[in-house]
Amino acid sequence: MSLENENAKTDIQSKALGRHLGATIRQLRQQHNLTIAAVSERAGISRGMLSKIENSLAATSLETLEQLANALGVTLAKLFQNYNLPRGAAQLVKKGEGMEVVRRGTRVGHTYHLLAYDQGPHKTFEPFLISLEDSCEEFPAFEHPGTEFIHMLEGTLEYRVGDETFILNSGDSLTFQGEVPHRPEALIKTPIKFLAIIHYDSPNHEHPEE
Repeated sequence: MSLENENAKTDIQSKALGRHLGATIRQLRQQHNLTIAAVSERAGISRGMLSKIENSLAATSLETLEQLANALGVTLAKLFQNYNLPRGAAQLVKKGEGMEVVRRGTRVGHTYHLLAYDQGPHKTFEPFLISLEDSCEEFPAFEHPGTEFIHMLEGTLEYRVGDETFILNSGDSLTFQGEVPHRPEALIKTPIKFLAIIHYDSPNHEHPEE
């Protein structure tokens, strides 16, 4: 598939997700008999932005979605609950079709693709495909509940967990407790791609801001 076709496909998927999220947020707001003004105040965003989100006229970050979920009294998973719902027990995400999410502080050349959408009432794990291209990018320390497993697919990355650093090459794996501060220390050989799978020890934990 050409880059142009891939970009067009990604744009279609992004719009479809935006429509789903907008409709879900509006439906939940109306079910709770809440006005746009009330929800926007609780979420800490403008009324105009909430209106645009509900009408899929503006993209939004995962952080803002978390704020809206809290304002509506639901979990973040609830907003995605029926998106790309599989017919059976298995869920297939084709290459390049993982939902791209925006993390706080991310920028061009730094992308997260969610490879499975938890449809149940309790989130148990999150698998991400993470791509890093800018060798000069600096990262804040991340902390979150649960256990994180990293498996390198491409490139070379120095990764810090607490006071230790590890050099990860293609095929290497690293497992650690998410409560320990961790971050990419240095992007040694780019482009870098790795799987990051977070397993939550108990349900309904907030998403990490990676």
